[in-house]
Amino acid sequence: MKREQLAINSVSTAWPELYAGLDAYRKAGFRNVELPLGHLKGELEKGKKVRDLRAAFDSRGMKCVGGFETELKCFGPPEQMVVNLATIVANARLLGEMGAGALVVGTDGPAEKGGDPVGVIAKRLATAASIVKGTGVSILLEFNWSPVIKSLRTAVEAARRSGARNTGVIFDTAHYHCTPTKFDQLNRENVKWVKHIHLNDMRDKPGELSNCNADRVLPGKGILDLKAIIARLEECGYKGLFAIELFNEELWKLPAAKSAPLMMKSLLPYCGGRGR
Repeated sequence: MKREQLAINSVSTAWPELYAGLDAYRKAGFRNVELPLGHLKGELEKGKKVRDLRAAFDSRGMKCVGGFETELKCFGPPEQMVVNLATIVANARLLGEMGAGALVVGTDGPAEKGGDPVGVIAKRLATAASIVKGTGVSILLEFNWSPVIKSLRTAVEAARRSGARNTGVIFDTAHYHCTPTKFDQLNRENVKWVKHIHLNDMRDKPGELSNCNADRVLPGKGILDLKAIIARLEECGYKGLFAIELFNEELWKLPAAKSAPLMMKSLLPYCGGRGR
């Protein structure tokens, strides 16, 4: 992992507003930013244009790399799925206009067990991916943000069965700790579907007793062997970004200008090579 591969998810910090947030991240050394889409939409509701938001990144030498907001509905009433699909498409288009390449989604699940829910999800994913193909955005499944997609292996299976090139998987070390995902699943066949990574450490608790959000801590402050995980991902061909994503109450109490440098400092020991 090199420094230019580092990113910050803005959900990790207290969020003042876009411009102050970007200034804090840039000063801390981050050039790549992932956002909850509410952070962008909030600025649009204030009267900003997408070109204004894009310019805010460009003028600081920064890049919006992705975002997330909602699940991809694959089951339930057709009218709800129509509305949900329209939201997914609109979000992909917004990210495409921002120059980003990743839309992270979860999924819902069927009301009853049985059948082939992964196949249903794969088909729905293929539909969404086909519609947003021209945006340059890939729709990435996050395992554990779903009652069906609970591991890296299952997420890869759904992406593979979709048959769409602009789909993939996001790998999150917190979800890795809390799910049936095992280290041996980090192989070339699975990692080739991983197009984005969320990096975090976890408190000293068994995975099944951990809260996959609230128990996240700064890299190096928990029990995960992040060096081994990062090395395996890279050995298997991963060359994308590593975005720190925390839901840490203590860090949220700090202004972004103070918490962002702490996050950058926590990531640097895992960076090899000269980088920037």
